[in-house]
Amino acid sequence: MTHKVVGKCPVCGVDMKVTELECPSCHTKVSGQFDLGKFARLDPEQLKFVELFIRLRGNIKEVEEEMGISYPTVRKKLDRVIKTLGFSPEESPEDTKAEERTEVLNDLEQGKIEYEEAIERLESL
Repeated sequence: MTHKVVGKCPVCGVDMKVTELECPSCHTKVSGQFDLGKFARLDPEQLKFVELFIRLRGNIKEVEEEMGISYPTVRKKLDRVIKTLGFSPEESPEDTKAEERTEVLNDLEQGKIEYEEAIERLESL
């Protein structure tokens, strides 16, 4: 039976290392320390998100629809993946404000907040 590789130590959270590789055909083995690569750092939820993002060719609107989440939520998930992979997502204050405005409008449209609260939140941005 084949198991998925664990990218992070379940005890301390440090990146795991592969120490042995084996050919399933001839059973040749290679020992040493091998890096699992950046994508092994992703947790199962992040990996599922990345697979969907790639399948939809990076179209955030389609990811929103497929997952049933707002644009800001998609961006937050993507930013977390970017950070987990060791990169720094660059975001300007205007990007953040635009995301927050979109989130307020989505909440209003979905009935999560009332008109007055939406106005108040938008004015505070």
